[in-house]
Amino acid sequence: MSTTAYASPSTRIDRPAQTRVASVDLVRGAVMVLMAIDHVRVFSGVPAGGPSPGVFFTRWITHFCAPAFIFLAGTSAFFYARRHDGLPRFLLTRGIWLIVLELTVLRLAWTFNLDFRHYEMAGVLWVIGICMVLMALAVKLPLRALAILGMIVIVGHNLTDPDLQAVVEHLNEHAAAGFWKILYVGFYAGPVHIGSLNFVVLYSIIPWIGVMAVGYAFGRVLTFEASRRRRICFTIGFSAIALFLVLRGFNLYGDPFHWHSGSRMPALLAFLNTTKYPASLCFLLMTLGPVIAIMPLLESASSHIAGFISIYGRVPFFYYVLHIPLVHALAVVVSKLRLGYVNPWLFTNHPMGNPRPPAGYNWNLWQLYLVWAIAIVILYFPCRWFASLKSRRKDWWLRYL
Repeated sequence: MSTTAYASPSTRIDRPAQTRVASVDLVRGAVMVLMAIDHVRVFSGVPAGGPSPGVFFTRWITHFCAPAFIFLAGTSAFFYARRHDGLPRFLLTRGIWLIVLELTVLRLAWTFNLDFRHYEMAGVLWVIGICMVLMALAVKLPLRALAILGMIVIVGHNLTDPDLQAVVEHLNEHAAAGFWKILYVGFYAGPVHIGSLNFVVLYSIIPWIGVMAVGYAFGRVLTFEASRRRRICFTIGFSAIALFLVLRGFNLYGDPFHWHSGSRMPALLAFLNTTKYPASLCFLLMTLGPVIAIMPLLESASSHIAGFISIYGRVPFFYYVLHIPLVHALAVVVSKLRLGYVNPWLFTNHPMGNPRPPAGYNWNLWQLYLVWAIAIVILYFPCRWFASLKSRRKDWWLRYL
């Protein structure tokens, strides 16, 4: 069926479909690079945030990654529809492919063990895959309706905050507990038990399906002429930042935890310590607002650094699949160099089912960032090769990598 049946191809009248959007590649490349910081952190034993600024911001800066990654996955789907027929089928098959890879290849890359029976994790590829499957139906809606539904999910889901704690405490008493963990509650209510399998839901479907839907609609903005596109991006981005400051500053709405009550963190860190699982409205405003606001400024970026970063953004899935086993392998090397042996902790169920690191294992922050920099440099060469391959060839299977 021709893509004229769906909302996005109506944008074909504005300008010819383009093969790459420079700002999308650059933003996506930047978040892929930042993402590796947190994944190196997993194997370093450094905690996921904390009261000290160094540890806190090592984690906080990576909060921009998942929202931008999922939002731009929606945008990429919009541009796919401008170049190809059969968007629903593509979203369905690619979504299933991502889910399979998350539960097999990525699970092995995270853990370096074969104990599939007792541990699986629903990570970011899982939720992108699930959302793509749902979007295969949703893209048949008018674009405006899809944008409105996405915004309702993003803005409205925190209405459950007053009852969320009570729901979490008693959720496992109900037969549908697994469904609610996958849909919204996530791992805070414990893993989903399927026989002897512990299925840890790191990324629940809500609100991420809303983020992908809004990202899909945002693709329409990127088809406008430059001055209009710039104005709309600034309006959306800075409005989101302002709304975050108001909602979070006065604890009006949008996050289940008030930042000025009972926190051991300094006030600024507590203010920025919004809820990621499930992602609150404040978390998404804090992260997506700056990403959208900065996009017009990146459209004409032409420095060597911008070109370097854009390579990762052109092949984000390829990068993602490579970087997990790479940083895990580098952690094994670091353990051998620092301790004289490979610590068995590196073969436990990372990143959500592993025990605390053994005494004396934890890295310093400078070691974490050094390993991160080494990983980024190593990844540049296969990513550059694969980006070149995709630009030269149009094999159907390349769309799934």
